[in-house]
Amino acid sequence: MKVTIVGAGNVGATCADVISYRGIASEVVLLDIKEGFAEGKAMDIMQCAPNTGFNTRVSGITGDYSKTANSNVVVITSGIPRKPGMTREELIGINAGIVKGVAENVLKHSPDAIIVVVSNPMDTMTYLTLKATGLPKHRVIGMGGALDSSRFKYFLSKALDKPIGDIDGMVIGGHGDTTMIPLTRLASYNGMPVSNFLQQDVLDKVAADTMVGGATLTGLLGTSAWYAPGASVAYLVDSILNDQKKMIACSVFLEGEYGQNDICMGVPCIIGANGLEEIVDIHLSDDEKAKFAKSADAVRNMNADLKEVLA
Repeated sequence: MKVTIVGAGNVGATCADVISYRGIASEVVLLDIKEGFAEGKAMDIMQCAPNTGFNTRVSGITGDYSKTANSNVVVITSGIPRKPGMTREELIGINAGIVKGVAENVLKHSPDAIIVVVSNPMDTMTYLTLKATGLPKHRVIGMGGALDSSRFKYFLSKALDKPIGDIDGMVIGGHGDTTMIPLTRLASYNGMPVSNFLQQDVLDKVAADTMVGGATLTGLLGTSAWYAPGASVAYLVDSILNDQKKMIACSVFLEGEYGQNDICMGVPCIIGANGLEEIVDIHLSDDEKAKFAKSADAVRNMNADLKEVLA
């Protein structure tokens, strides 16, 4: 199985590293536009193999999409972060052009690939990829919910003072500080509702901390996080390549599900060899439905800035 990761920055390189040492794919190609950058990252990862024991072949390439041929999964991390003084419209315009170009180039050489979108704003870039390529909805998946859910579980683990592996929780909605919806009502510790152990004010704080989880790390690190995002991408890719059919919150195209149409947002998905295999209806409460609708309005408003790119 072959995976291409476009963008060899911190997130892309970490994803390649996790895929390699976990043996998720037999081959990983890192592609970047910066001369020698992907080659250096790939070489560094491969030099871990003698000490970690993996057999995945990792290679780096500058701009030559022919080297990505016959990829089963393509991960797109390309794009720029929002800079001081830059408007949201400017950021979307720049990243939309980058992501659209990447998607078109990889599909020339891997026409059957499943595309995983990581570039921000993630829901909007997932929608763009779907619309620009004309791919069926099951082959275009936005990663954000997997990362948001992992952060949710982390904050629940801290509040409970219990092992994170014993905790389950999911975040749906848009992948943004004000649009994501941590489902505290459904979160559990060893099968029991976390509300059995935590007061509502604590659960509210967990949800709030989750929603600003990315911004918190940016403030601490001075840049966006990469370990958890990279691992979250690898987790999603693993479910695809190994047909694990895990339920993962992903941004996918909705056609009436959860009361929304013509939009990509985070919902519970069964992810397997065909990519998106099922959207799971988890029967939201009235409050959760209202939050989801509000989140959809915000994402749809952001999507409006794609008009020129998709024209």
